Amino acid sequence: MKYCITFFLAAMSFGCMNSAQPISQNTNTSNQPPARNEKPQTVTAHTTENQPAPSANSNGTAPYKSAGMGEPIDTAKFDGTIAAAEKLVTSKPADTEAKKDLAQAYYDRGFALTEARQYASALGDYRRALKLDPTHEDSKNWIKQITDIYAMLKKDAPKEGEEPPPLPFKKS
Repeated sequence: MKYCITFFLAAMSFGCMNSAQPISQNTNTSNQPPARNEKPQTVTAHTTENQPAPSANSNGTAPYKSAGMGEPIDTAKFDGTIAAAEKLVTSKPADTEAKKDLAQAYYDRGFALTEARQYASALGDYRRALKLDPTHEDSKNWIKQITDIYAMLKKDAPKEGEEPPPLPFKKS
């Protein structure tokens, strides 16, 4: 018992001796930033822009056209909604409500693709939605935002009709 108490007191005193040193408050009144030990990085240091594109996927297929752009997502639910709405529009081509429903279905898939950072594919869905419903403001806004992103990256956005399909999704 005596050894346990002695060991405990020794551990406590050792812990107190190695406590953190107090940090002094920065009294730097000049406009100079504090000295840093690390090298400052720009936003471009975190992009995949200048990294080599992968040559092929593990299954031997060619990589996605815009490698590094987005994550594959399961679009089956959206695809089913689009297929049903397209069937209705083909059976009733003059029905404006059916066209608006199809436009909304394209918009919904485009929004999901945008959240997955598949901007090129999403752009195609927003454009299709706008063709079906020219008053669809959300599609107009997203088209502008995505084309602005491409302009900021100094890249050309895919031309209308040349947008890639969504990235293939593998079910686990």
